[in-house]
Amino acid sequence: MKRLFLFAIGLWLALPLQAQVKEEIFESFKLQERRSVKYYIPEDYNPDKRYPLVIVLDEEYLFDQVVATSKFYSRFQGLPESLIVGISQSDGDLRAADCEYELTTGLPADKGKKFFEFIGMEIIPYMVSAYNVAPFKMFVGYDITANFGNYYLFKERPIFNGFISISPDLAPEMESRIPARLAAIEEPVFYHLITEGDLGQEEGRFSQMNTALEQIERENFAYYFDRYPQANNISIATYGIGKAWERTFAIFKPISPEEYREKILTSEDPVFSYLENKYQTIERVFGFRKPLELNDIMAIYAGCRKKEDFESLKPLSDLCKKEYPETMLGFYFEGEYYEQIGEPKKALRTFEKAFGMQEIDFLTKDMALDKMDALKADFGF
Repeated sequence: MKRLFLFAIGLWLALPLQAQVKEEIFESFKLQERRSVKYYIPEDYNPDKRYPLVIVLDEEYLFDQVVATSKFYSRFQGLPESLIVGISQSDGDLRAADCEYELTTGLPADKGKKFFEFIGMEIIPYMVSAYNVAPFKMFVGYDITANFGNYYLFKERPIFNGFISISPDLAPEMESRIPARLAAIEEPVFYHLITEGDLGQEEGRFSQMNTALEQIERENFAYYFDRYPQANNISIATYGIGKAWERTFAIFKPISPEEYREKILTSEDPVFSYLENKYQTIERVFGFRKPLELNDIMAIYAGCRKKEDFESLKPLSDLCKKEYPETMLGFYFEGEYYEQIGEPKKALRTFEKAFGMQEIDFLTKDMALDKMDALKADFGF
């Protein structure tokens, strides 16, 4: 087992978090002991929304870093806010006892079995009862706690869909067991393996596991291996969390100019289907619906015009009427749809409806009025 040293996360990470972080003593029936646990609740938590749940072991080393990552990406990159739980393991030999496994089988032993149930049967149910937790859950661990997270893969239906495994101290045979299990699981799984440059005697085992994981080809499985040559087995705990976080929730990001050029404009499918598939995938994988973003609407609208896919304007207009009912969006797009398919009377009536709605983004009443005047001039209405 590698030796873990306490290192500073940085005061700039810890100070801004106090208002949203609470710490309490959790009375565990499974462990028959009291455990220190930290909880991060987004400051604008809304009980009507669903939130991914992230369980972080080695709370003393990783919790503040994970919380800061979540806050940054939710604020600046459009990724979802998350509920985060950090479990303290710094007292005495607590960490080693929590993650204890049989040397012969590589499976949890003694207190390790109880700690496994503590997370799955006490911590997670408590969070589900207290907050609106989404089906998607993530595990973050380092060294022996990263190895411990893998045991949840072997449940019939894993309770975690995302794993950030930082320099795991692998139990016996895990280099073959993990790929075999990940290949068989049907549920969506994001698996991030992060290691330092010098793996020493473990080089062969990590190479074997990485090769096997790269060969898995099944829907709903995403695997990433990040190796940082400049890091050692201590500093690696500060590497890679942000990158793994961004990859896991990448589909939540608003449609970017690059995505628009490389995926929407090059696709042979109807433009609207890209938007539809994006939001359906989010709901299927993460278990909650993302509100329709205006940025994404405008990207699809631009794609419809660029590719002259005017049929996509109709389902886009219907969606906008539902998601932005007080604005011009839905009726304006529908007006353009009728205009392009050669039904000027319907187009005129629809633009008149748009004129009576609220302006939004680049759409103004003047634009609707211009459309109406043009139709009247062209067709003598």
